[in-house]
Amino acid sequence: MASVRTIQVTFDCADPERLAHFWSEVLGYEQQGSACVDPSGVGPRLYFQRVPEGKVVKNRLHVDVRVGTGLVGAKRVAALEAECTRLVALGAVRQRLLLADGVNESCLVMQDIEGNEFCLD
Repeated sequence: MASVRTIQVTFDCADPERLAHFWSEVLGYEQQGSACVDPSGVGPRLYFQRVPEGKVVKNRLHVDVRVGTGLVGAKRVAALEAECTRLVALGAVRQRLLLADGVNESCLVMQDIEGNEFCLD
């Protein structure tokens, strides 16, 4: 059985180049038309394809942007909030902060410029 070596994550959207630009800025990726790629070659390629219908329900899959790895408590929340401020300036929308509950660390739920949910984790 062949092993999978790389993946591409594809997003349905209304404006592929605009969304590719947004996610390139979020992740520090390089934009390639309607896609963005990790310049180090480690992360997956993100591809944005135009679809005629709009988003009507919650995502079944979402991206976690790992900005608080290794941090706990107030230091983690501060890192999440700082990144949230940067991303809001790019057009993201803050939804809610979920504080640590003894099982999961704190994370911040957001939406990208087309309303797709993602988390700062």
